Amino acid sequence: MARALARLPVLAVALWALAACEVGPDYRKPDAPAPAAYKESQGWKPAEPGEAASGTAWWSVYGDPVLDQLESQVQVSNQTLKADEAAVRVARALVVEARAGLFPTIDLGASAQRSRQSSGNRSTTANQFSVSATASWDLDVWGRIRRSVEASAATAQASAADLAAAQLSIQGELAADYFALRVQDETERLLQATVALFQHSLEIANNKYEAGTAAMTDVASAEAQLESTEAQAINVGVQRQQLEHAIAVLIGKAPGEFAVAPLPLALKAPAIPAGLPSALLERRPDIAAAERRMAAANAEIGVAVAAFYPDISLSATASLAATVLSSLFNASNLVWAVGPALSETLFEGGLRSAELEAAHGTYDQEVALYRQTVLTAFQQVEDQLAALRILEQEAGVQAAAVRASEEAARLTLNQYEAGTVDYTAVITAQANSLSSEETGLGILNQRAAASVGLIQALGGGWDVSQLPAEQTGVMEPILP
Repeated sequence: MARALARLPVLAVALWALAACEVGPDYRKPDAPAPAAYKESQGWKPAEPGEAASGTAWWSVYGDPVLDQLESQVQVSNQTLKADEAAVRVARALVVEARAGLFPTIDLGASAQRSRQSSGNRSTTANQFSVSATASWDLDVWGRIRRSVEASAATAQASAADLAAAQLSIQGELAADYFALRVQDETERLLQATVALFQHSLEIANNKYEAGTAAMTDVASAEAQLESTEAQAINVGVQRQQLEHAIAVLIGKAPGEFAVAPLPLALKAPAIPAGLPSALLERRPDIAAAERRMAAANAEIGVAVAAFYPDISLSATASLAATVLSSLFNASNLVWAVGPALSETLFEGGLRSAELEAAHGTYDQEVALYRQTVLTAFQQVEDQLAALRILEQEAGVQAAAVRASEEAARLTLNQYEAGTVDYTAVITAQANSLSSEETGLGILNQRAAASVGLIQALGGGWDVSQLPAEQTGVMEPILP
């Protein structure tokens, strides 16, 4: 027994040397289409400093303490993120599970029995004590287990990137909803101010009617205009409440327990550094997730190839048995066996070939999805850059239109009061002024949404270096 045990390390080293190879293709990251520069970045003003791409809290570029406070609750309370975080923990456990196959499995057993046998008029009672140990070790000569570990680790990294992408998406949705809510506050303020203006117009119409210089239709028209605007102001509350409820759910609170106090909106969409397109491949968690799924699919090809080769394992058993407990561990009671084992499937009806073909197909599918994800990412950046550029120009023109329409409404009301125009002209000018200001607020809302969208499209400061280490399976840090 001693000599056999002495040979075990030599045998193990020899068989382990065979296990140095790994069948199947080694992973190489496929090329993805990446332009040299963004088409819409010409003339783009880079921000200094670029907090939105620095790995810090990207929403801090807006300088809104209420938004900062809301965003800080997303990671802690959002139920969707909690579900995604649980999925990451599942993927992490699967890495450990796959890696366990690289180590020997050792089992220990013990039993004690007392039995009675009868033969004719004689009966005997005997005790039986035994202790046994078994060990088995899949030597992974062809790298099947190591490829499985590689696939599980890449899948865990993809899950971590999915979690980061989900968090970025929810943070962006929250920011967009928050700015839309603030625009609703501004819309209500505008309508309330307009109501006061229309009340003044009604008083002028009433005075002229009582003086006999205006018809009753002027008073009726002024009342209709006033009441219609009051109804608009009330209706703003519907969308505002819906946005408030949406924000509550995003931060994991019941809508009935949450409220955002109305505040003036002083948004100035910050300039955001777009950087080089090639950097996008490292800064988008969804791209990182797609790339890691490619790596996992590539490793699964190795697992499928290894199935064509015989499985080689090393096993050992040792047991002690005795009828008297005190003599159980005597050397004469020892029975042992040790040696390698080989198993190979000779016929399986094409199963392994089909599995290998499926693994190749899955890899090709993941490559196509990765490249499509990259193309979509570039499209999203270009879309938001274009939106911000065009909306900035539109906002300038619209601001001039607002000033002109306000002046036209003021002059027309003065002319009506002087009796040089009828009230129809007043209504038209005031309606144009209100519509122009509402359009300006709509453009502001679009600029805020495009600004948030651009930060999301650029990855929100996330970086591929934040993925868990592949070698260790350590899952921190998961999120920025």
